[in-house]
Amino acid sequence: MSKTTFIASGDAFITRRIAENGYAGFAELAELIKTYDVRFSNLEMTFHDREGVPSAVSGGTWAMTDPVMLDDMLRYGFNLFNTANNHSCDYGHGGVLATIRNLKARNMVFSGTGKDLGDASKPCYLETPGARVALISVCSTFDLSAMAGAQTADLPGRPGLSPLRFHQYYHLDPEHYAQVKEISQLTHVNATVERYAAIGYRLPPKEGTLPFGNVTFLLDDHIWVESVPNEKDMKRIEGEIAEAGKQADVVLVSFHAHEYDVTDTTVPAHFLELFSRRCIDAGASVVIGHGPHEVRGIERYNGGLIFYSLGNFIFETETVEYQPWDAYANRGMSLDTKVGAYMDDRSKNGTVGYGTLPEIWEAVLAAWTIEDGRLTEARLFPISLGMDQPRAQKGVPVLSGDEALLKRLAKLCEPYGTEIEIKDGVGTIKL
Repeated sequence: MSKTTFIASGDAFITRRIAENGYAGFAELAELIKTYDVRFSNLEMTFHDREGVPSAVSGGTWAMTDPVMLDDMLRYGFNLFNTANNHSCDYGHGGVLATIRNLKARNMVFSGTGKDLGDASKPCYLETPGARVALISVCSTFDLSAMAGAQTADLPGRPGLSPLRFHQYYHLDPEHYAQVKEISQLTHVNATVERYAAIGYRLPPKEGTLPFGNVTFLLDDHIWVESVPNEKDMKRIEGEIAEAGKQADVVLVSFHAHEYDVTDTTVPAHFLELFSRRCIDAGASVVIGHGPHEVRGIERYNGGLIFYSLGNFIFETETVEYQPWDAYANRGMSLDTKVGAYMDDRSKNGTVGYGTLPEIWEAVLAAWTIEDGRLTEARLFPISLGMDQPRAQKGVPVLSGDEALLKRLAKLCEPYGTEIEIKDGVGTIKL
């Protein structure tokens, strides 16, 4: 295998066309992206013209945009895409399938969603001059209705995303465990669980395990929070990595995840670390994380690289064209409300929410080189999304050369032992 170069961005929540002649900084950014062989982005939208029905729940904003926005993503130069994220089913199964049709009409290479679980789980393949590259995409932040279902002998599968479920356990010392147990007995919060156990529909909880609604507490000698990937999902994904390794020269894994380590949103939940390392052990070269809308640390592991989050690439959430009845009803607004007024109300005229958080509006592009199956170079290019711009302009990426961002990212990398050298507005990861 000859040398192959890669570049990856985070979330692309795109709702506005790129002007015919681009915008200030567009040409420089697109030129950089196009210098690489493999060019990845996460499509955090559904792309169709109201071909799906709004779901009862959404990923936050019901995310639908005109399919022509896919043409603008291609103008940046991207050629490999993830479609598994918390907005994949904002417009139901119809929205999933319509988005897939519009991607295929443009010959775009993507993974993460499909007509059933097998289709959503499988790798996609990108042909480059030096290597055949596989991408497997999954999502951990989703409503269960968005999860793709498998086909049986009698029934078709369910359209949706490739899931990475996880289990979270709250460990308590004896004193606090006893307190929670007393509360559960007083409130009968476990009455349904206890009834099903009594009539034989499920096993009773193991000794030292206390269900409490949707939460599980474990008796321990100290207090801590544990999270682990769902083993069935993990085995399915590892199987896809193994298959991709037989059919491609390089295997990439993309995950979309909002989950964090209890109180710090910049630190990924522990199950994401376990998942990513197992992906590398199974044969992936690089794991690309996105979802929390801010950057997270980078880990060198077993000859591979794990980007726990690259942050945003495009973030045009407030100029989405449509929102359903649920959005307005949830805020007690009349059904003739327009989207602009809804966004004003939701953000309290720009005083609360993502618009006020500087870390949401800065991110990085990650670039790396693989030569003869080995990582030989990895670089980081800071971008800015124009936090101080008016709504109609903000959320558009430009190269920033922001060394303060790179220094902050370097601090986030320290727990993983990853070092970043910073020079002339570019970060280089020491491999």
